Amino acid sequence: MTKFAKWMVALVAMMGVSSLALAETKAVYHINDSAVAGVAMNNVKNHLSADSDAKIIIVTHGKGIDFLLDGAADAKGNPYNINVEELQAKGVEFRVCNNTLVSRKIDPSKVLPGAKIVPSGVAELAKVQAREGYVYVKP
Repeated sequence: MTKFAKWMVALVAMMGVSSLALAETKAVYHINDSAVAGVAMNNVKNHLSADSDAKIIIVTHGKGIDFLLDGAADAKGNPYNINVEELQAKGVEFRVCNNTLVSRKIDPSKVLPGAKIVPSGVAELAKVQAREGYVYVKP
């Protein structure tokens, strides 16, 4: 291998490493049961403590949407909206499955402010992974 070829290989390798180092972490957390919502939000808080620049989306469907409904509280009576609002202030996005809202006959106005209603939770999970480069996390 010539000196030029070796130099080009080294340059390409360095460019790959440097672009990886600069890439932002993007994670999609999947919640399909609100029983794990508190744990999941704690995971997200820990994630952001370790990597404050991470871009995080929480996608919910099925019974996983329940913690994002107005007045929802955990088993101890602690309202979920406080943690949701805290995470939203840090840039975390919450997405709620419209298919679930329709099938369970839940009025969309019951969804907490700032949470985005998407056509399908499972389709949203696939989309952000395949098209937007998010890694999948299941608490």
